[in-house]
Amino acid sequence: MLRLDGRQNDQLRPISIVYEGLDRVDGSARFSLGTSSSLVSVSGPIEVRPAAELPSQAALEVSIRPLAGLPGTDSKALSSILKSILSSFLLLSQHPRTLVQVVCQALSGNETGSGSGSAGRGWNASLIASLVNASTAALLSASSVPMNGVVCAVAVGRLANPKASQSTLILDPSEAELPLLAGGGCFAFLISSTLPSQNKNPSDSDIPPVSLIWTNYTAVGPLFDVSELAEAQRLAEVGAVEVWRKLKESIRHIGQRDVEASLVKNERPSALLEEKGDDEAAMEI
Repeated sequence: MLRLDGRQNDQLRPISIVYEGLDRVDGSARFSLGTSSSLVSVSGPIEVRPAAELPSQAALEVSIRPLAGLPGTDSKALSSILKSILSSFLLLSQHPRTLVQVVCQALSGNETGSGSGSAGRGWNASLIASLVNASTAALLSASSVPMNGVVCAVAVGRLANPKASQSTLILDPSEAELPLLAGGGCFAFLISSTLPSQNKNPSDSDIPPVSLIWTNYTAVGPLFDVSELAEAQRLAEVGAVEVWRKLKESIRHIGQRDVEASLVKNERPSALLEEKGDDEAAMEI
């Protein structure tokens, strides 16, 4: 079954990962699944206010900003969820009495519920997935907080078909497909070599064990059952592994902008020294 944009039901939209190199933060990254895009920055471990200090681990602070308007109740609720997700793989006990700040900015949004702040439309599952993946990429970019794995997330949508005996599940629904859905949600998976090993095909031997840590999958209608949830999870896991592969490939690009900037900065002093040397030579003559 071809979808509105020509994809198969189990096919992700194009993935884009850019390590932004923002100033005054330890790491930053922009992650896009098609038009669903988010920018995340990470600072820390840094000094923490005495009131927020934790004696046994670093305090984790997560804030999420919508595309337009001020953060509303839905944004604050999502901040708590993302904090819980990040806590599952960050080794915060390695830096007690410090603070790790994660700031997330939605870069897409419209009336379908893509980060509309306090307007009450919430955050759609595809944008939540991009926020989770951008946070993981930003933490990889920072390399200042120990991790025991990475979390990758994708969305799964449910297309209700009254003429069929079961609903159709689609991976990574686009903005145009959201109004057609009768359910769906985001699935976040921890991918880590510290998890118990799983029986896999030899062709998947390079993939660490995968474990579901969070989902908000919901659906309406009499056809929804446990088997549908299991099938949605299986479809989401395939997509999450693909996101993991893209993150793994992107790591070699971390710091390239910093290298280019340092090369430019190093050229300027040498050029000044050459000019100064020429002037001194002229004076001696």
